[in-house]
Amino acid sequence: MARDEGFARWGLLSARVATAATASEMLSRLSNGDMLLMGARPGHGKTLLGLQLLLDAIRDGRRGVFFTLEYTEQETHARIRSLEGGSSGVGTALEIVTSDEICAEYIMRYLADASPGTVAVIDYLQILDQRRNKPELSEQITSLQNFARKTGNILAFVSQIDRGYDPEVKPLPDMQDIRLPNTVDVGLFSKACFLHDGKAQFLAIA
Repeated sequence: MARDEGFARWGLLSARVATAATASEMLSRLSNGDMLLMGARPGHGKTLLGLQLLLDAIRDGRRGVFFTLEYTEQETHARIRSLEGGSSGVGTALEIVTSDEICAEYIMRYLADASPGTVAVIDYLQILDQRRNKPELSEQITSLQNFARKTGNILAFVSQIDRGYDPEVKPLPDMQDIRLPNTVDVGLFSKACFLHDGKAQFLAIA
């Protein structure tokens, strides 16, 4: 069962401030070796949450790495500037990786010398195996879980939520709403954070 450790409500009109508050709370609840899932429908802040988590990690003296198959380096920098209010801050220390070769093997090789507590965000879960020459998603996530446990790195995955999710039925998505075109054991994740329409909920998965 997942254990609800909900965050306070945060308004979409102040998304930058809210995302910072949510990510700050989330970082304090993460332990070395955690596998974190961050899920939301498009436009509800999951990528910004991931980037803010990395900025908070860097402020905490950790290494932060953003692996993205979705955004260019320039687009990522623009989002970081929006989080930092347009000024140049700790975002300059963030490592941004945009290679088309990103997959579990690539990530593990890149983080081979990373110290325990390093935070890496992978953007995004569902396209790690979009290339046919890459292992199936379930195999990659299993490898990354073993890697996280062995190294003490924290791996966070931006995740799509299925379009069948209905906020009128439940205010926030949960593990059952993760969009998984290819089967993955969601029990491989140790923590999760779901966002929707100004609300956020953190789950510790037992």
